[in-house]
Amino acid sequence: MSTEQQPVPATAPAPGAVQRTHPAAWLWLSVAVIALDQATKFLSTRFLDLYERVEVLPVLDFTRLHNTGAAFSLLAGASGWQRWFFIGLAFVVSVTLLVWVWRTPRGEKLLPLALALILGGALGNVIDRIVHGYVVDFIHLHWGAAYFPAFNIADSAITIGAGLLILDAFRERR
Repeated sequence: MSTEQQPVPATAPAPGAVQRTHPAAWLWLSVAVIALDQATKFLSTRFLDLYERVEVLPVLDFTRLHNTGAAFSLLAGASGWQRWFFIGLAFVVSVTLLVWVWRTPRGEKLLPLALALILGGALGNVIDRIVHGYVVDFIHLHWGAAYFPAFNIADSAITIGAGLLILDAFRERR
């Protein structure tokens, strides 16, 4: 065995240094959200008729609905232009989120997690708009006779991601 020290290549991390994963590694989560969202929407369209309600829990129904608008059916009654508007908007937002994730410093966890959830949700819903012309919603929460608007896995990912994004913004101010 040689007692001479071998030179360390310039690209290798210093001994004892922590290897930090690039935030783009979180994009697997976007793919998982898209897959889960599309699978559950497929199942809801396969096993539920439009407007059919199946009680799952006293506060949860599965009800298949078609949403041509945005969140809470905003612009659902428009003449059809909103489909292309929302598809274009989703692509612009998706590209922006990808660039944001890519530029996030190594070692960040909360920000890329939030962005990956939002990206997966946005793309899950845009797939519906491209394929069907509407978004399939099927999760319907209620308390007694008070019903929350129906939503899907993509909407849930967007909401959780937005909450984490806000949390990350407050965390950084400290």
